[in-house]
Amino acid sequence: MNVGKENIIKLKSFGFALKIIELSQFLIQNKKEFVLSKQILRSGTAIGALVRESEHAESKIDFIHKLAIAQKESNETQYWLELLISSWFADQEVWGNMLSENKEISRILVAIIVSFKKNL
Repeated sequence: MNVGKENIIKLKSFGFALKIIELSQFLIQNKKEFVLSKQILRSGTAIGALVRESEHAESKIDFIHKLAIAQKESNETQYWLELLISSWFADQEVWGNMLSENKEISRILVAIIVSFKKNL
């Protein structure tokens, strides 16, 4: 279900995944934190992977379902980011912008889902 035009959610989720990889590497190398780094790596990169999967959805329902799962992964990623920043594993000044970036991705996903549900 390719929505045409420049695919903003595809671009934003891919760029976000790259930052998540960078954060995960920072946590492993500088903080010797392996459990939370793996959690955020999994959820933060899953968003973009699910967006990519949705491009080849079998139906509108499948498209919506894949994006709904991406939105859940975004919500989980928000939790891990908040936890890492609140626990001082990740500095607010360095990594805090990822919170707003993730919220923006989540809002875009919700808008797409709502739009497609209206057109079912």
